[in-house]
Order: sequence, then structure tokens, then C-alpha cells
Amino acid sequence: MAFSPNAFAQELQGKFYRTRRILEARPYSLAGVALKPERLLGNVTPMSCRFSIEVAKDYFNFASAHFLIFANGQREPLHGHNYQVSVGMEGELDQAGVVMDFITFKPLVKRVCDGLDHRTLIQGKSDVIKIHRRPKDIEILYRKQRLLLPRGDVILLPLKNTSTELLAEYLAKQIRRGVQREFPRAKIRYMQVAVDEARGQRGIFRGEF
Repeated sequence: MAFSPNAFAQELQGKFYRTRRILEARPYSLAGVALKPERLLGNVTPMSCRFSIEVAKDYFNFASAHFLIFANGQREPLHGHNYQVSVGMEGELDQAGVVMDFITFKPLVKRVCDGLDHRTLIQGKSDVIKIHRRPKDIEILYRKQRLLLPRGDVILLPLKNTSTELLAEYLAKQIRRGVQREFPRAKIRYMQVAVDEARGQRGIFRGEF
């Protein structure tokens, strides 16, 4: 008979309630002092079953250039980071007792990261900069400043800024599309993506799947 994680959880819950009924029906004492069932069980409730996985590999990385537009409208200089990515997912176990097979999931995350590698990431939905797409290059205008970049070196992201938080959200959406396409039977509830731009410095996105 195939192992069913959900059926196993239901069986544990049933055993808990049967044990509670037995305790309520029998008197118990400790050192001659009668104990009520509430003293034995308190407000204990059955443990809810929530399962998740997390993958964080050295090759989940991308080296990219970018600049931020701060809340005061100032633009920081164009610079780069060696970004690191980790992904967590919460969901139901399948018949094998796993949320997602690590072996088949890791290549998907790597492909998404590779899509940003060695590129200049530009916030394509910014209200502050103007972007002109030309056959061979991308012209970026900010106040009196002008950046001219080879078109093949630039990725225009559907973001208002290229912060680690928004990059994490972008990657989460790309990974979600890949999971839905390649693993249609996976029952994922939540996903979390963290993007580190330096050691001890990361942006995190967590959302419903």
C-alpha cells in the first residue's frame, strides 16, 4: 500500500483525540492528589503538518551591474554585485514524501539565475528615467545624465527599481512559472526567494504560490 502523508497526519490526529477521551474518562493522581485531564493535557492541540524545502547552492548566482534610484530621486553610480540566490518552498508532500525533488528543481533555479548573469539590469518601469531602445544600443536618460549601453548587454526588467527586494520578487515569479510548467503536479503554497548582494546583506520576497 502506498504511503500517504496526508492520511498519516489524519491518523495521528485521530489517535490524539482518542487518547484525550480516555484521559477524560479515567481519574489520574500524582502523590495522592487527583489530577484533572486538563492538568495532563493542558491546551494541547494536534501538531499541524507543514513541510518546506530550501535550496541554496554556490552556483545559484549571477554577476550583474545596476544602479538604484533612491526615494529622494538621486541615482547611485552604475556598479556591480556578485549576487547569490536561495529559494524556499512550502507545500504538500507527494506520494514519495517530498515537497519538490531537489535533483530536478535545482537546474530550474540555475537557469533563471543564468538569465541575469553578466548583464546590466535596468528598471524598465521607472518613472524617473527615460529609456530609448535603438537597434544597437539602449539610451538611458536621467535628468542631465546620459548612459549609452550595448543593447545585448542590457536586460530591461519589468520593475520600478533594481533593489534586491524587487529582484527577489522577479526571480520568484520566473521560478513559479517554471515550476508550473515543469512540475504541474506539485502542490506549492508559498515561495520565498532571497537575493544576497553582499555577505550578510540580502533582500527577501515571500508570497503565495
